[in-house]
Amino acid sequence: MTDLADIKATARKAAFARRAAAHAARPPGEAGLLSSVLAGYRGVPLSAYMAIRSEIDPLPAMQEAAAHGPVCVPVIEAAGLPLKFSRWTPGSALREGPFGAMIPAVDDFIEPEILIVPLVAFDRQGGRLGYGGGFYDRTLELLRGRRPTLAIGFAYAAQEDAGLPLEPTDQPLDMVVTETEVIEFAPRT
Repeated sequence: MTDLADIKATARKAAFARRAAAHAARPPGEAGLLSSVLAGYRGVPLSAYMAIRSEIDPLPAMQEAAAHGPVCVPVIEAAGLPLKFSRWTPGSALREGPFGAMIPAVDDFIEPEILIVPLVAFDRQGGRLGYGGGFYDRTLELLRGRRPTLAIGFAYAAQEDAGLPLEPTDQPLDMVVTETEVIEFAPRT
């Protein structure tokens, strides 16, 4: 019998291939819908990410949001810990962080209320398959324990997968924004 870790690894491999193909064929303006969604949350502290490899790039939406309120990016401090979030502004000095993601050169930690979450795959129930480190699951659980925290997955439509292998510790998304649509999920109880 195959264990869940093997099943997730197989699902990730297939999802990475779909994401790479979507990234290679990406249309201009892929962050347009994300910008539209974020316009409804002007001024709310927001975390996004600096895209690596074939991730869909939220940078245009981040630049627009930064004109209206604080924007930060995730900082990985160590395996097994939740993420911290350092303030980012357009044109700010950056340095390479773990896994090659760029982070602010000078840490100025803030706590976001909205997280734009990178992912490998998503489903239409708010499920998310990440990279396997559990960073966003730990972080969302911590932040949601303090206050309402909105988790918005940002992905190519091709990253959708109806059969995600999920665990009880996987934190659900509230919404997924792709280059073609906005998918909202009913609140979980």
